[in-house]
Amino acid sequence: MMRAKGTIVFTTVGRPYYGFDVFSIALSSKLDTLTQWIEHRLTDGTSINFNGQFVDEDPTLVYVSERTGSPRIYLNRPENPKPEQLPTVSESLFHDRPVVRNGRLYYVSAHEPADKPFTSWSAVYMTQLGDRKIVRLTPKGAVDYSPAVSPTGKFIAVASYGFRPWKGEFQELDTDIVVFSPSDPNRRTVVCKRGGWPTWFGDSTIFFHRKTDDGWWSIFRVDLPENFQHLDACDSSSRRVTPAGVHAFTPSASRDRNCVAFASRRRESKYRHIEIYDLESESFYRVTESLNPNFHHYNPFFSPKGGFLGYHRFRGESAPGETTIPHLDPVTSPIKELRMIRLNGSFPSFSPKGDLIAFNHDFEMNSGLKIVRSDGTKRWVVLKDRTAFCTSWDPTQDNVIYTSIGPIFESVKRTVQIARITFAPTDLTDDGGEKIPATVKILTREDTGNNAFPSCSPDGKFVVFRSGRSGHKNLFIVDAVDGEFNGGIRQLTEGPWIDTMPNWSPDGKLIAFSSNRHNPDNVSAFSIYLIRPDGSDLRRVYVAGPEGSSDVDRERINHVCFNSDSSWLLFTANMGGVTAEPVSLPNQFQPYGDMYIVRLDGSELQRLTWNGYENGTPVWYHPSSSSTEEIELGSLSLESNKVKDADKLKGQFEEPLWISCDI
Repeated sequence: MMRAKGTIVFTTVGRPYYGFDVFSIALSSKLDTLTQWIEHRLTDGTSINFNGQFVDEDPTLVYVSERTGSPRIYLNRPENPKPEQLPTVSESLFHDRPVVRNGRLYYVSAHEPADKPFTSWSAVYMTQLGDRKIVRLTPKGAVDYSPAVSPTGKFIAVASYGFRPWKGEFQELDTDIVVFSPSDPNRRTVVCKRGGWPTWFGDSTIFFHRKTDDGWWSIFRVDLPENFQHLDACDSSSRRVTPAGVHAFTPSASRDRNCVAFASRRRESKYRHIEIYDLESESFYRVTESLNPNFHHYNPFFSPKGGFLGYHRFRGESAPGETTIPHLDPVTSPIKELRMIRLNGSFPSFSPKGDLIAFNHDFEMNSGLKIVRSDGTKRWVVLKDRTAFCTSWDPTQDNVIYTSIGPIFESVKRTVQIARITFAPTDLTDDGGEKIPATVKILTREDTGNNAFPSCSPDGKFVVFRSGRSGHKNLFIVDAVDGEFNGGIRQLTEGPWIDTMPNWSPDGKLIAFSSNRHNPDNVSAFSIYLIRPDGSDLRRVYVAGPEGSSDVDRERINHVCFNSDSSWLLFTANMGGVTAEPVSLPNQFQPYGDMYIVRLDGSELQRLTWNGYENGTPVWYHPSSSSTEEIELGSLSLESNKVKDADKLKGQFEEPLWISCDI
């Protein structure tokens, strides 16, 4: 099998802005006597650090960090400020929810492929810290999230699909609370139907979160019978702990304090905060609201004896550590010959020489079109104060870029236009300002509605794009210089469905696009189609399974593009399910955000990302054998992006759109 090569640049929704560090507060003996919380940062401000747990009352901290290009598990000891990477599955690019108990490290990894599409790869593993032996605790074919270890270490609770398939939900996952012993992990007991993010209160009580019928996320409690471990399922009834009127999720229980900490969203706040709920007095104590009223706070955790409460949040603009966002950030790739780089922006496209990348920075800020060097050292503004999305660099000219100007995610009638942007490459200098002059030429008529997602032909003569001018979103081809004003336009596809996001192959023979034409009534399921520029040889690429299988019509595939020799397709898809509980994360719109590559005939499917984020809008660049740009791209490192024109890290990301306090 020929290995894929080159460099993939892509975006991750919200991720560049996180700037997470783990913080803690020391708790007094009585919560109701505490008048002021004092916050301490426990991690060093490098990359993002999150989902911690205390190992002891020192406090020693185990947590997840992405400082090496993928989520790995680290240990911070009070006497040693340098993070210590713990032994986990080395080939895994996703680790989450670490817990250390009795010399064992428990965590989630997603390195072993599921046996069928639309099934998460997430499973619980254990590393014996003494001999570093690694054991999978989740049975093959099952899916587990969010492990919690009981105080004695006798039991593990998880949010689990078991062997059931993922049905497509991405808000509250349809998981159950399952308990097993690490010494006998195949003996599993379903202790409660429908629940997530378990936490132990002693060895016989579990708290968890669930979205209630009244619309509020709430904390629930289930008390286990003495013989539960001998049953496949027990019918213990759960009871609601937190009332309606406040969203409460990701709980952590402390038996020593007889309380539960959780992340909350209240009607009067736009931010997620950490609160403590006293189980005896039924009183709420708002911990972080007075400390950092305008930051989101996530996933609290108590120390073993309840002396400390931890959580993660944006570290702050003036905090020690990394305070800027790199233009380009290397991400670990599962394929050695294929480099992967996260962009601070969306819809990248490479210049013909590969030395520059055009992209759209921020849709909400009308930031238009920008260019960044492919080594990440300098950025310029080409189009400002206009909303633009999708870029396509003319393969034959180093000074021409195509983009869509107008609002994104709008109806077929809303005016969005294809624009040809020209500029002088000599203006891209180190000593000049960030803004460079450019000429904007509109290629589509204003009365034709929504025209978007341009892709230039390899000879530079034509642009294919998606248009809603017929009342449906289909593909059209227009003259790359004169546009449609001199009659240089023709319709490529036609029908009452959505054809969108076209990409012209580098050899000029094919155009790939996403479409729901196989099921026009389903506006959320898209598959890959190929067509020749003359409209012939239309065919579907079956990725999730063979033609006629039940899985292929669940495909949600977008952002399709080719590699340099037109032999591979790169795209984003939902086939890996959900890797982590979405409510524990900042905003993720929908689970089509893992990237894959596949041959044009649907063979040799390979997954490139598996994390809790939404990845998308990729571009694939592979320099020719005579090009020197491979060396320049290869020089990019985790430390190379500390440049003067980088964006300030401000922690500006949103809560999930589906967590609404207007209930």
